[in-house]
Amino acid sequence: MKKILLISILFLSCICFAQQTDYVDFKSVEADVKIRYFDDKVSGFLKVEFDIIKDIDSIFVDAKDMRLRFESLWKEKKERVFPKFEYSEEQNKNFIVHDFKKGETFLLFFYYAANPKKALYFVQKNGEKQIWTQGQGKYTSNWLPSLDDTNDKIEFDLKITYHKDYEVVSNGKLVNKIEKDSTITWHYNMQNPMPSYLVALAIGKYDKITDTSKSGIPLEYYYYPEDSLKVEPTYRYSNQMFDFLEEEIGFPYPWQNYKQVPVHDFLYAGMENTSCTIFSDAYMVDEIGFNDKNYVNVNAHELAHQWFGNLVTATSGEHHWLQEGFATYYALLAERDIFGDDYYYFDLYENAVNLGRQDLAGDGTSLLNPKSSSLTFYQRGAWVLHALRSKVGDEVFKKAVKSYLEKHQYANVETSDFISEVERFYGRSLSSFVNLWIKAERFPVEEAITMLQNQSTRINEYLMVDCEANSSKCANYLKYYVSDEAKIKVISQRPELVTNDTFKHGLKVRQAISQYITNVPERLKEDYESLLDDPSYITIENALYNLWSSFPTDRAKYLSKTRNIIGFNDMNVKLLWIVLNLNTPFYQADNKQALFEELVSYTDEAYNADLRMNAFRYLNLMSACNEKCKSNLENAKTHHNWRMVKYAKGLSEKLKEKKD
Repeated sequence: MKKILLISILFLSCICFAQQTDYVDFKSVEADVKIRYFDDKVSGFLKVEFDIIKDIDSIFVDAKDMRLRFESLWKEKKERVFPKFEYSEEQNKNFIVHDFKKGETFLLFFYYAANPKKALYFVQKNGEKQIWTQGQGKYTSNWLPSLDDTNDKIEFDLKITYHKDYEVVSNGKLVNKIEKDSTITWHYNMQNPMPSYLVALAIGKYDKITDTSKSGIPLEYYYYPEDSLKVEPTYRYSNQMFDFLEEEIGFPYPWQNYKQVPVHDFLYAGMENTSCTIFSDAYMVDEIGFNDKNYVNVNAHELAHQWFGNLVTATSGEHHWLQEGFATYYALLAERDIFGDDYYYFDLYENAVNLGRQDLAGDGTSLLNPKSSSLTFYQRGAWVLHALRSKVGDEVFKKAVKSYLEKHQYANVETSDFISEVERFYGRSLSSFVNLWIKAERFPVEEAITMLQNQSTRINEYLMVDCEANSSKCANYLKYYVSDEAKIKVISQRPELVTNDTFKHGLKVRQAISQYITNVPERLKEDYESLLDDPSYITIENALYNLWSSFPTDRAKYLSKTRNIIGFNDMNVKLLWIVLNLNTPFYQADNKQALFEELVSYTDEAYNADLRMNAFRYLNLMSACNEKCKSNLENAKTHHNWRMVKYAKGLSEKLKEKKD
């Protein structure tokens, strides 16, 4: 009988449970979660409230590779009922079998235990434990029983118990903290619903600074205690961007507060969890790092998602651009507010060129193709909004966006939901626009470039400057006033035109000199050496290597000048310095063996993935990946970060080919 029951459940799930939201509306989840400090296992007790929309004989909860023990099911919060509970190992779903009737409300209580293989990551940061989540896709159900369907939005209320020496950060407002002998229970409350993939958790050794937006929203910026000098450069413009987006979007920030938390070896640049953005600590930068690799764009992008993706969520992958395209566009608007119009238009130009190249490579797709590239979802999506706003005007565009958010807040949307709002205020059909910019496989690159030419004199100037062919004008472009972007274009095409005067231009122009002039002529030596003093770790890295290669007799001077510079999170300058030192025979300032061992040590799992990959790369170039290096490389193949795994497997194959 039990076998027959399970077969019937699986049959029903194939027919209708793909659309469980048509039958059931999960309203809230109260979760009391405990994470064990010593073995990283998770357990908890959940109270789940749901309404029945249509008659149905079973419902399910997603819980991947978990042990669940159901306690009780209460109808209308007062009458206990006795359903049957069945687990589908094939689908990783837990079924509650009962004669559910339309209009009924239920409370479900159950315990769970899990040893998550994904979504909840346990890492080491400076010898201390750190825990963080990445649930985008259908992953939260690996550590918290929930619903993978993004169309069912739930109000989450989380209590998290962990070791008292650590900070615990989650979605929503911190209601209270209950301290016991060795643990603290942190209680976070969300007032409005969201998809399960946006549930967030970050646990680690953090300090924080707090602020308030113009509209009164509490803002919290977390950081590692040792990174106090990186706080201002990292979070620079955060308040300005928050206030700008609230005003520009025209819809108030929809959540109780906003937190940002850096984590170690994150899978991506950042993730827009509701009210709690988690981002890679590689973006924690100092004053110099800000000039090369700052957090501003990622910061603005994840913040924009709080409206586009979190408040309104795409019904499926077909409409994914409604999240990523909107977040990319509004992040660019926020950067325009900071860096100006030229920055904005040049970014659009570069994106148009990249989209055109993607088409030429045969990889272009419709914006409504769920298998589109990130370039399509993000950059083409942003371009659609720029082109649409240019067509209908600022007033219509802003009214439509505001109405779109008001009408569909805390709900799910399709592309037609947005377009219909624009058409309503515009008063005309946009079908031809939609066909060209959204549905067509080819990105309309010619139309995009023409649009920019009509909107920006700097873009016209940039397009006018072309030195692929030898022209007498090109030398003058580096002397007289054209944009830095145009000068960089000339330097990339004709590096031999660089003179001593060219070094007098801005930071980006000097960086281009370090990139494109690799064999430094004697006539530029003195000015080129000044690049080692630039507030740019990219420039310093390039200049150090190029000077070291071009002037062998001065290698000791260059190494002495740069010996204390570390660089980014991946120690780009420091590692290059070690390698150059090892390859400078008569430079005796350091113990060569100790330096080599230091380089090998950076391949160890104690360090971040970017640093490890950088160290592996240099050791491979030197043909010096010893047994410890190879052991660490093998270990890296099981890393949680997919980039690290991909790199380790690729390098292992190369080393094997060399050996064979």
